[in-house]
Amino acid sequence: MFKRKGPERAGRSAEALRLESVRRIYGAEGNRVAALDGVSLSLPAGSFTAVMGPSGSGKSTFLHCAAGLDQPTEGRVFVDGQELAGRDETALTRFRREHVGFVFQQFNLLPALTVMQNVTLPLKLAGRRADQDGARAVLERVGLGERLHHRPSELSGGQQQRVAIARALVTRPSVLFGDEPTGALDTRSARAVLALLREAVDVHGQTVVMVTHDPVAASFADAVVFLADGRIVGWMAQPSAEAVAERMTHLSDDLDQAVA
Repeated sequence: MFKRKGPERAGRSAEALRLESVRRIYGAEGNRVAALDGVSLSLPAGSFTAVMGPSGSGKSTFLHCAAGLDQPTEGRVFVDGQELAGRDETALTRFRREHVGFVFQQFNLLPALTVMQNVTLPLKLAGRRADQDGARAVLERVGLGERLHHRPSELSGGQQQRVAIARALVTRPSVLFGDEPTGALDTRSARAVLALLREAVDVHGQTVVMVTHDPVAASFADAVVFLADGRIVGWMAQPSAEAVAERMTHLSDDLDQAVA
């Protein structure tokens, strides 16, 4: 059972993310491709959702549109009850800094900065006071309280990804998006990172949306959304790695049924 409202959720919407009939079209007239084709879903605050699908299914486009990194061709996106459309680039950037956290496959840490400096950087970019105590507390949560003054080159891959998670959490985002966050890690480090994300949801009320190709990673989530050809073709609650792997083998059949 996960908490849907903790100390970091106060004053926020009970619905962390909503997409309404979102389409994203690429290409010129006569050669148009629908990377997303009418995607609708609603995710509650304090939930952990994995997004899966074969290559070219629209997973990355889904993440980019949901996080405000790309604009849908059609449809509406809401984060923490607030619509992303209608903002200029400056306002959208400010909104992302305040409401959205990112963890990528590559850690994207600045090599010249210490662990503490990397984690507090988003606060400085947002024009907020670099709360050293708060950053230290987040780093202690991810098991790096003794590595505050180390640089990325002095850390293992798993430790660097934990720094990236701390950096994403320090602003207390409405939604934390992970794009294959364990893809560059060995099995042991990957499980440790997934356990941290699970703890962020269960203990601290965080909302996590994670794109992954790994059924084991997906099994840490509360639910899995399956994409194929830009459409949602399935949903699985309380997933196991075995059940997710089995479902992935039948996605093309699910798409045929959805179209029929």
